[in-house]
Amino acid sequence: MNDHDNAVTGLDAEFQALRPRLLGVAYGLLGSLDEAEDVVQDAWLRLRAATAATGDEIRDVTGWLVVTVSRLTLDVLRSARHRREEYVGPWLPEPVLTGPDLAGPDPAERVTLDESMSMAMLVVLESLSPAERTAFVLHDVFGLTFAEVGAAVGRSPAACRQLAARARAHVASRAPRFDVDPAEHRRVVDAFARACLGDDIDALLALLDPDVVLRSDGGGIVTSARRPVIGAAKVARLLLGVRRPGHAMVPATVNGWPGLLRYRDGRLVTVIGLTVADGRVTAVDMVLNPRKLARVTRVAR
Repeated sequence: MNDHDNAVTGLDAEFQALRPRLLGVAYGLLGSLDEAEDVVQDAWLRLRAATAATGDEIRDVTGWLVVTVSRLTLDVLRSARHRREEYVGPWLPEPVLTGPDLAGPDPAERVTLDESMSMAMLVVLESLSPAERTAFVLHDVFGLTFAEVGAAVGRSPAACRQLAARARAHVASRAPRFDVDPAEHRRVVDAFARACLGDDIDALLALLDPDVVLRSDGGGIVTSARRPVIGAAKVARLLLGVRRPGHAMVPATVNGWPGLLRYRDGRLVTVIGLTVADGRVTAVDMVLNPRKLARVTRVAR
């Protein structure tokens, strides 16, 4: 093996080690793992091309890849906004399972998520402009400097600081809290599942915040609520109204937080992300779109 082959092999190993983090960056900006994987693969091909063209090694491969992934993702994000405006019903991110809920060690199915990248948080990020979202996710979530953010979005560090500040203020007013104890969160999720499966509306109402919001994403492919459902009574009636014989709910870690997988006759039909505060459910995010469940179906036990 010559020096060039050794360099390529080393570069490939470094890229594979960084891949879960790069996927996390792209997913945090896009809310779609399929699109995130395309972006990360494109960045890898560009890295190979850049090193082949110059014959020189890139000193900071991590920084180069993160900035390149961010630039490519920003382009995809801008083009995706129009598609999402025409989306049938509420748009929710493609759910990601993490931790022991994964079957098998396949690195291709792994993504490093920050705890803030819950489904509810990603819904909030959808309301930001592409530049604001990029500045916020890169700086506040993944810790890039404003100089690095500027290289990604094509603006000065000072402008990126302002973008992040605007985004931070917006997120602070709408984002879910992340000071919930995971054990308490899991307790509420388990009680929620028991109430739904047991058709126990009183127990369910006791778990739901009076102003709870339910969003369901069927993508126009399967039946779902076309608008967010607000209020404990309405949400409880909807949840119990969709219960059918043969349904089961399995605990899972959805986007880093306790959630549920709902099966019907052994087939995955819904991924449920739950936001919890003060012992009650404040948001229910239900992904029913079969296209967004394909990956979860592969990796869920």
